[in-house]
This record gives sequence, structure tokens and C-alpha cells, in this order.
Amino acid sequence: MAIERFDPRGERMIEWLRAQGVAPMAIHSMGGDASNRRYFRLDTPRGTRVVMDAPDQFAVCEAFRHVRRVMADAELHVPIIHAADSAAGFMLLEDLGDRDYLGALRDEPRESLLTDAIDALVRLQRRAPPDWLPRFDASRIAGELALFPDWYVRRHLGIEPDARWWSRWHAGTAVLVEEMARQSRVVVHRDYMVRNLMVATPNPGIIDFQDALVGPVVYDLASLLRDAFFSLDPAEESVWIDYYRDQARAAEIMLPDNLSRAIDRTAAQRHLKVLGIFARLCHRDHKPGYIADAARFLGYLQRELGDDPRCRDLARLIADLPSPDGGAPA
Repeated sequence: MAIERFDPRGERMIEWLRAQGVAPMAIHSMGGDASNRRYFRLDTPRGTRVVMDAPDQFAVCEAFRHVRRVMADAELHVPIIHAADSAAGFMLLEDLGDRDYLGALRDEPRESLLTDAIDALVRLQRRAPPDWLPRFDASRIAGELALFPDWYVRRHLGIEPDARWWSRWHAGTAVLVEEMARQSRVVVHRDYMVRNLMVATPNPGIIDFQDALVGPVVYDLASLLRDAFFSLDPAEESVWIDYYRDQARAAEIMLPDNLSRAIDRTAAQRHLKVLGIFARLCHRDHKPGYIADAARFLGYLQRELGDDPRCRDLARLIADLPSPDGGAPA
């Protein structure tokens, strides 16, 4: 078994599994994610299962359960919950396999994979958002943007911005907030990216959706096409934007008049937020691996901001920052 004998949390998980009538023949660590959750694959007489260990994350577990129901209602392939105890932080889930889109897109023809991902996204967006799902409003959008100066600029680069820097920052990011706030609202996965899409039948299997919100219509498309760990050529990307536009219009989803510009502004907000999160993971949580992809994000940002006179100064502000070194936490 992959659980250490003296891991009290692991021993408690095994006891919980046995109480559910599950006596795994073997337990294999699947690692964790950017949070303190852990995942394990179980070999059982009925096939493999995945157990999520989310200590002290009652709200996360409950959100997973409720959002899963929304996505299942939209005919998306999300893992079946075989057993759950939100108070204890344990969930026994369907195993969607171990091939995510990150590996598959590098090894296989992309057309069928991306077609499936966009078709699934449109099915989700076609579903009316439930009243209880939190709103991805202007305040939340601005709060996410604040992660970039706080963690990437100040903490990672060691720069204390002056008044002129802040003035330029606020002027530029106000454009992003405005652009996102005016878009039509749909259910937003929030991390609809290649590591959270599994090659499965039906395809794709979708995971890590517990942070879903009601938010801007192009947010998940921007997450997919401008991924943190995988890049599409701009010409190929435009083909998939056109495909999404056709499918969304056929589903009567309201899109921005200038879809490409909306994707650029929305993706820029996401990339600034994620750079802040990656810096926070590095310096606060001692997980330096994520910040190594900073250069990809900075490249995206120049493309996403440089074509709009309202955002060019923000693009210059970011371009003038020192190059990241992806170093270890201070």
C-alpha cells in the first residue's frame, strides 16, 4: 500500500473505506494538486476506484457534490460519487483513468479531443445556472487580479511598486474587469484546462470542478485554449474559436460581439491571477514547481494586451518587470 503505516490520516481513510464495505487490495498514490488534497487509486474486487482525501475541507466536499449534480444534469461525464463523508473529508469516486488531455494532446491527433472538450463546454453553458452557485462578479474578478502584484511582483520579484506603477496597473486592469463583467453569464468550471480533462468514454471525463461559479461566457474557453501547461499555435487556436462560436450560437448562447477580443481580455485576467497563485504556491506553500511556467504566461499576456490601446500600457508595465527565474522559495 502507498499509505505509510504511521500516517494517521491515511489510517483513518482506510478505516473509513472499510466502513463503506471497501477493502482495497492495493492503494496507489496519485499525488495531490495545488491544494492540500490527496488522491489515491484503489484496486478492489469491483475494479479501480479513486478516493479523495480533503482534510478540513467540508465546504469543498459539499461544493463538489452539488456542482457534480449540475454537470451531470448537463450530460457531462463527471465521476460518480460512490460514498462521501464531507465532515471527515473523504470521497470515494469513479476512476476516470490516468490519461489526461495534457499527455494526449501531445501524442494524439487533437481534432477529436478538442471537439469533445468544446462540445461538453457548450452543453454546460446551455444549462441555466442554479441560483445557489456563487457569482463571479466584478469584485471577485478584481480580487483575483490583486494576487499578481501582491505575490508575483512583491514576493516573487521582490519589487515594491510606486504610486505611478499602481496608477498604471489600476487603469489597465479596470479594462479587464469591465470586459469580463459585461459578458453573458453561464456556469463556469473555472479550471477547464487540459490537466482537468481526462480521456474517457464518454469523452472527456471532467474533474476538479468544485470551484465552479456563474461567470463570463468565454472564461472556460480561454482556460482551455490558453492553457497553463500547453499552447496552441494562434492559427490553430482561431479554428477552435470558430468551432466554438458555431456550436454556441446553435445552442443559443449569447456571445460577445468581438469574441476574439473578449477571449484575450478574459485570458489576461486569468493569467495574471494564476501567476499570482503560482508565486504564492512557491513562497507560502513551498511548491516551487508551478512558477517555472511563468514565461508561458508572460508571453500570453503580451499577445492578449498589446493589440488594444486601452491595455498597451499595462502590457508595457508587465514587460518591464524583471525576467522570472522560477527560483525556490525565499
